[in-house]
Amino acid sequence: MNTIQAAAIQFNVRPGDVDANLAYIRSALRRVAAQGANLVVLPEMWSSGFAYKNLNELALRTAGIAEELLELSRELKLVIVGSMPEPHGAKVFNTAYVVDNGRLAGAYRKLHLFSLLGEDRAFDSGDAWLLAETSLGKVGVIICYDLRFPELSRRLALEGAGAICVPAQWPKPRQEHWRTLLRARAIENQLYVVACNACGTIGKLDFFGMSMIIDPKGEVLSEAGESECEIGAALDLQAMADWRAQIPCFNDRRPELY
Repeated sequence: MNTIQAAAIQFNVRPGDVDANLAYIRSALRRVAAQGANLVVLPEMWSSGFAYKNLNELALRTAGIAEELLELSRELKLVIVGSMPEPHGAKVFNTAYVVDNGRLAGAYRKLHLFSLLGEDRAFDSGDAWLLAETSLGKVGVIICYDLRFPELSRRLALEGAGAICVPAQWPKPRQEHWRTLLRARAIENQLYVVACNACGTIGKLDFFGMSMIIDPKGEVLSEAGESECEIGAALDLQAMADWRAQIPCFNDRRPELY
């Protein structure tokens, strides 16, 4: 497939209100599918938010929600990427599930936990990167804070990712970090980035949205404002290959020196 129709569903995640979040996503998935999307990215922890007081209990619903996503992906012919809490002993994982037309193509557990907000007290970190083999090609996944660790995105690019999906809950006042880092990951790896942030006030934090779809040259193909919305753009994989041939960064690397 030479072209992927990507979308990001930006919304105000309601902490602890799984039913409301799921209802919103059900409707939004149908909207973007009707508009032609076949790759859809959801925010980080979209089903439950960071509802720390009952996170373990909320995580018990994730298996059932994942099953519903599988059915929706089969019905709507979608690849869907979004993270939810996954039970793991006394803690949970922040796990991004990649569902592809009715099958689970992969699950990525967030590697880098944001200790500034105490994520490491409630979550366990994963121990492996994920490059999902999907019907749309090879899709890499990172989650929110992972964006600040360029080695992870580079590994996904070297392994053949054509796009990196970024579910996030990235709050104010770090909007410019978000925008700059997303564009940097696209430019340095010469690939597409599909990033979906939360929006609105969630607990004590204010989320600015600004979900983006970025091309391998770092150009922003589509960008959201601060309100709930869906954005979309076409990912032209042949154009990506042509750009890589024009500026052959991967061929010119000297990893033996660094």
